Amino acid sequence: MRIDVLTIFPEYFDALKISLIGKASSSGLLEFGIHDLRDFTHDRHKTVDDTPYGGGAGMVMRPEPWGEALDKLAVQDTVVVFPSPAGQLFTQGIASELASSRHILLCCGRYEGIDERVVEHAKSRWTVRVLSLGDYVLNGGEVAALAMIEAVSRLVPGVIGNEQSLIEESHADGLLEYPSFTKPSEWRGLSVPEILLSGDHAAIAAWRKQQQIERTRLIRPDLID
Repeated sequence: MRIDVLTIFPEYFDALKISLIGKASSSGLLEFGIHDLRDFTHDRHKTVDDTPYGGGAGMVMRPEPWGEALDKLAVQDTVVVFPSPAGQLFTQGIASELASSRHILLCCGRYEGIDERVVEHAKSRWTVRVLSLGDYVLNGGEVAALAMIEAVSRLVPGVIGNEQSLIEESHADGLLEYPSFTKPSEWRGLSVPEILLSGDHAAIAAWRKQQQIERTRLIRPDLID
């Protein structure tokens, strides 16, 4: 899989060089390209924004550099992703869908966002997803893009060493993950649940499923519904 990112802050993505994602990149499982949007401008100030039509606070990112960048970086089977608080909620299911893509191009907006014509034009040429991490606003798309990259990349076969862990984690089956424990069995007056020490795998599996349901009902009842 190849993932390209368009941003005015390329240094945000130095984090992709570390941990499991960095190892997957070094081994060739993943390929990343981080591109500075300002490289697609033609004035000496490398301008990427301007005042909004209709008035209002803030600045809007101009369409010209985005158009040139998309023309250069996107190919026929590219999935173009715009992180945006106005987008569809990014979920584990969407991460799984994107993990089967050959090429993803993430477009990180700033200020008051990207001129809407960029999104509309992209939809006429490529598969486009406008995705939100949640019901809050960030200063730009970089943090959201990093989160999406990690969520998607770890689902690519070979990136996670023990792929069984992907099956049992939160949201994999629509529920939150069960609580986990390790040694020692007693710590500061708190004990590991006896069922986990029993060796009865069927009983442990049933307990974990019940813990998933109870935790989800308490913390995320919307998922139960």
